[in-house]
Amino acid sequence: MDTPETPPEERTEAEWREVLTDAEYQILREQGTEPKFSGDLLDVDEPGVFRCAGCDTVLFESEHKFDSNSGWPSFYDVAAAGNIETAVDTSHGMERIEVRCGTCGGHLGHVFDDGPEPTGKRYCINSVALEFDPDEIGETDP
Repeated sequence: MDTPETPPEERTEAEWREVLTDAEYQILREQGTEPKFSGDLLDVDEPGVFRCAGCDTVLFESEHKFDSNSGWPSFYDVAAAGNIETAVDTSHGMERIEVRCGTCGGHLGHVFDDGPEPTGKRYCINSVALEFDPDEIGETDP
């Protein structure tokens, strides 16, 4: 990812358009959703970390990934609490909890209370919003 000099949390929409693909921009900046079962990271099950495609912050670890059969990569826990933010999303006539990157504010997906133990959470995340890094197993710093 070729990033401008501006820190992610201060980038303008024009700068985001420069550094993100059209698909990444649509998901991360316009709160889009990729089609079910279409994401490149859906079936990734090797050790590593999942980073924000917008700013490289570590968001999830592969050890917390599970097959939810929802059509999107799902995780029952986050890599570090401060790396994720949540907000109420009332779009599409529903009330859900949106998941955003804690660094750049990019839309990642939603979190639901129907996941496995020990958290009971299902972070349902768009593949386009993530980059998988198999080389940094267990490193949770951005």
